[in-house]
Amino acid sequence: MSTDTHATDPALARKAWASLENYHSGAYFAPEVQKNYEELGAHPRHSYFGGRAAPMGAVPAEVVIATFHNFCPDLVRQAVPAVWEAASPEDYLRARLDGMDAALRRVLGDRVDSPEMRRAAELARTAAEAACERVDGRPLFSAYAALPWPGEPHLVLWHAQTLLREFRGDGHIALLVAQGTSGLEALVAHAATGNIPVKFLTMSRAWPEEEWDAAAERLRDKGLVRKDELALTDKGAEHRAELEAATDRLSAAPYAALGDEGCEELVRLGGPLAKEVGEALLPWAKPKR
Repeated sequence: MSTDTHATDPALARKAWASLENYHSGAYFAPEVQKNYEELGAHPRHSYFGGRAAPMGAVPAEVVIATFHNFCPDLVRQAVPAVWEAASPEDYLRARLDGMDAALRRVLGDRVDSPEMRRAAELARTAAEAACERVDGRPLFSAYAALPWPGEPHLVLWHAQTLLREFRGDGHIALLVAQGTSGLEALVAHAATGNIPVKFLTMSRAWPEEEWDAAAERLRDKGLVRKDELALTDKGAEHRAELEAATDRLSAAPYAALGDEGCEELVRLGGPLAKEVGEALLPWAKPKR
């Protein structure tokens, strides 16, 4: 394994992150997690904010609006501080971790403690711990970096990927702010890629139709979105590719702790596990029948 801790290919780092992203994202859809949130007394639509913001403590709505970036502020203000009145941040953290433990055991069975899982967890943790040495300018990630590590390999892998995801997310938001792109415009552009169903994005982020349409029109005026449908133009696709490449560069440093061979090994071992978790838990990743 390479011991170069100064640089790694951003494309390879992105491959390592992307191969495990569904493993992290399952937390937002696993019925076991949702059941635990419901038992806390949180409104089903609001519990997401409690679960994801909990590492920051019982912060006000404005902090959640800023760090999550692309949710309608009215929705966030409905959820916060109501979620903290229902339960404490520590309660949400426990509910999320316990729920993912149950969900991953259900989906993966005995493989939660397989040699492949243990090795993937070790590799992901190495990268995540390297990220924890770079908290500057990453507010949401820094809160996650302060959390204790779970003990079981399948939860170590989940926590590590969660850290790496929030590390990347904070960098991505910094780039959007620097180029003057609002959270809503970024969301509409994301919808225009076709990677995630538009209906899911509009429902989960709760932007009023007129505000969504106005943002789409602004992107059309910039030549980034087609006039006749919600799809990227060639200019929009190029702009999107440049943004993702810049995000890759800001997110690559932690993976240098693995070296090229370690990144490839993480993809090989963790990718199949994440694919199975995604197909079981994520609505858009389920196999078509």
